[in-house]
Amino acid sequence: MTKEQVIVTAAQMRDIEGRIFAAGMPVAALMEKVAGLISDSFARRRQRLQAIIPQGQRVGILVGPGHNGGDALVVARELHFRGYQVWIYQPFPKLKELTSQHFQYAQSLGIPCFQELDKLPNCDFLIDGLFGFGLEREITDTFAAAINYFNDWNKPIFSIDLPSGLHTDTGEVLGTAIRATHTFCLGLWKQGLLQEQALEYIGQAELIDFDIPLADIHAVLGEVPKIKRITKTTVIQTLPLPRSPITHKYKAGHLLLICGSKRYAGGAILTGLGARASGIGMLSIAVPESIKPLLVSHLPEALIIGCPETETGAISNLELPEKTDLSSFTAIACGPGLTKDATPIVEQVINSEVPLILDADALNIVAQLGTISTLQKRQTTTVLTPHTGEFHRLFPDINYTDRVKAVQTAASQTGAVVLLKGARTAISNPQGVVWINSESTPALARGGSGDVLTGLMGGLLAQVVNKQVNIEDVVATAAWWHSQAGILAAAERTELGVDAFTLTQYLMRVLLDI
Repeated sequence: MTKEQVIVTAAQMRDIEGRIFAAGMPVAALMEKVAGLISDSFARRRQRLQAIIPQGQRVGILVGPGHNGGDALVVARELHFRGYQVWIYQPFPKLKELTSQHFQYAQSLGIPCFQELDKLPNCDFLIDGLFGFGLEREITDTFAAAINYFNDWNKPIFSIDLPSGLHTDTGEVLGTAIRATHTFCLGLWKQGLLQEQALEYIGQAELIDFDIPLADIHAVLGEVPKIKRITKTTVIQTLPLPRSPITHKYKAGHLLLICGSKRYAGGAILTGLGARASGIGMLSIAVPESIKPLLVSHLPEALIIGCPETETGAISNLELPEKTDLSSFTAIACGPGLTKDATPIVEQVINSEVPLILDADALNIVAQLGTISTLQKRQTTTVLTPHTGEFHRLFPDINYTDRVKAVQTAASQTGAVVLLKGARTAISNPQGVVWINSESTPALARGGSGDVLTGLMGGLLAQVVNKQVNIEDVVATAAWWHSQAGILAAAERTELGVDAFTLTQYLMRVLLDI
């Protein structure tokens, strides 16, 4: 486990810091260290903005009453000594003792200090230290007006720990919140920063590692934290690389995709292309007979199984090759483009004993059959990959505002690994261990992107399912790989230029950077 993977709540962060202070680390010393790291990072980022803000020497510091305000005051002092033109906005009548001492010293240095908004000078940047982690009450009146005032300035804002006004755990906006362009998260990632509702406020987030001992993290969170952030480390440990020099296609997994219909042939193609990119040894794709030639033209290396179809062009029943049944496959992925006319097919694969990924129409069919009662019958690995609409149909009684709790509840009720898609995809196993993908792009908000993910995930699962790898790690790796391909494609083609077919062409390029 690395610190980049660890995600904490406000209560957990308090306990970890409490252990550090109890061991003898002075609060003042830690504040100095943190402020120095923030000042260094700010200076680096200011240089990158020089093309937009050529001078960029005037910095406004927003100071709150607690230790977050103390951090901001030490940053103000450091930047002052480095030659920046600094002023301080501090509207609170009472400050914590250490924060008050730093404020007094800043005043002694001649740094201009203000309590009224209408007297503030202009600036090039703002550093937000109004409210740190642990804020739970709604911001109102004068302080809400001040936050809105600074947001309207349209200046780059650098928030310390998290933007003032966000709930540390849920990312909820408590009345109003600073819209930061950059957030310096202190020590460990706060859970609220990885919730979708916080995304419009945090800008680019960066972890400021001030050397929290791993022993203190483990003492509070345990050896295996319940909530983790997907990183490249996770991916490297999970990918089936390097391959044995004497392996062959039958040892590299056999995936069965069940997807597509006459109406939605594209879903089958995109799912197959996603699976191809995974490096799967053998790929079989069951589709309605009428679209088999189309699949052959796009995926000549795959075994395309043409199946009888309904009058509406959906698969009516699986006709697998001779001497083959569902148990012949290492894993099955089912759903994209099926239509709900394929209900008997979904029931058949659910009753199998093969590791199974359910997506798209397969999820809608499961919702109609009864999600919990249907899935609890399975004794083998099941993965569900809903977007928010499908999640609501599957679990109408679960509130998914808090995505972490939502996927934990859904996984516990069904015994499945649940991946809730979104800008901050969350994944939970039945025991409540959660992975969050903190890097994504709006470029993936295109029809067919999810089909690509299903194929990619199915291919990975089929390759490692018989090895000692946690299934949720496989799902997390697929989610990360998929989003990184989107990020890479968007960087070259803009967020408007990444259709699902294009996305498949960037999947392999991601691995070149690992």
